[in-house]
Amino acid sequence: MKLFKKLGVGIALSAIAALSHAQEPVKIGFITTLSTPAGYIGEDERDGFALAVKQGAGKLGGVPVDMIIEDDGLKPGSGKQSAEKMLQDGVRVFTGINFSNVLVAVAPSVVKDGGFYISLNAGASNFAGKACNPNFFSVAMQNDSYSDTAAIAANELGVKKIVIMAPAYQAGRDALHGFKSAYKGEILAEIYTKLDQSDFSVELARIRSLQPDGVFEFLPGGAGINFAKQFANSGLNKTVKMVTPLYSMDDRMLAASGDAGEGYYLSTQWTAEQDNAASKQFVAAFEKEYKRRPTVYAATSYDTARLIGSALKAVKGDVKGKPDAFRAALRKADFESVRGKFKFGPNQYPIQDWYLVQVARNAEGKLDYKPISVIAKDHTDPYAPLCKMEK
Repeated sequence: MKLFKKLGVGIALSAIAALSHAQEPVKIGFITTLSTPAGYIGEDERDGFALAVKQGAGKLGGVPVDMIIEDDGLKPGSGKQSAEKMLQDGVRVFTGINFSNVLVAVAPSVVKDGGFYISLNAGASNFAGKACNPNFFSVAMQNDSYSDTAAIAANELGVKKIVIMAPAYQAGRDALHGFKSAYKGEILAEIYTKLDQSDFSVELARIRSLQPDGVFEFLPGGAGINFAKQFANSGLNKTVKMVTPLYSMDDRMLAASGDAGEGYYLSTQWTAEQDNAASKQFVAAFEKEYKRRPTVYAATSYDTARLIGSALKAVKGDVKGKPDAFRAALRKADFESVRGKFKFGPNQYPIQDWYLVQVARNAEGKLDYKPISVIAKDHTDPYAPLCKMEK
């Protein structure tokens, strides 16, 4: 009888221990830019991800999660330091970074240690081709994609001569590379700026002297707001078409730029007017929770959370014990995307549709994104054929 009692106690304790283990939240390292003029981007990404967690009552895919949020201050060294500390604390799943120069510093440390990096925004070319890694996924896009699609749009809009401009960092170089790969007209100048630049008088004077038909610029965040205002004040917007990604005139930038963004032609994979059930639900929930319309950054962050949730569900939260199953579940992309159809290419970067919209007055007289056309269907990136992914 005592033996049975001891066995009963042992089984009960084992059950309690197993239950305790099952309920322990999966830590998600969320490193993003929350300070600097680009801090609103990190805020939108954080809020989009947090919305998915809140909708799951603190869970993703039915698994409790704990977001560990750190501000990288747009400094690669700070981001790397935060990631290495989190790795020491047992974090295996990372996301959040919105600038590619920070991503390039962080992701190698994560995957080298056996962790997973699932990018919600930055899509550096480094990990799309020969340096692709089974534990690295990019959910938003590959950086060339928002620019080569803008180039396709520029061709269709009849822009024959153009000036292209971006900051001198990873995403900026990728952006200009992507544009040059698809543009059929004459590139009059290729201009690189500082990442945190606020005065563009020299660049605008050069653009005026070159007399282009159009300008392509990749200037996200505060830099893009300043450029838009200065571009409009210079009067160049009256004669020069702006053909650029939505990342250079997102919702928050549009609100902050006044009328300066009017007329912009933008390439994008999503806007808040996307006509599918998942997107409509997301936009309504985000607006109710945060009292503002979500940007594309929030949308791809929300998608990233739901993707991670689908993989956590598949392994019941045991990322460390079942890394192969977790990876396989991520590759399936078995979640309802706000972009409609979504799948990964062989390099674990998205295959998705891209659209052309124009900043124009809506029925209420407010500036909004007017749909123009589908630029490219099932669009992928040029680096995928170079990726020989270890399965």
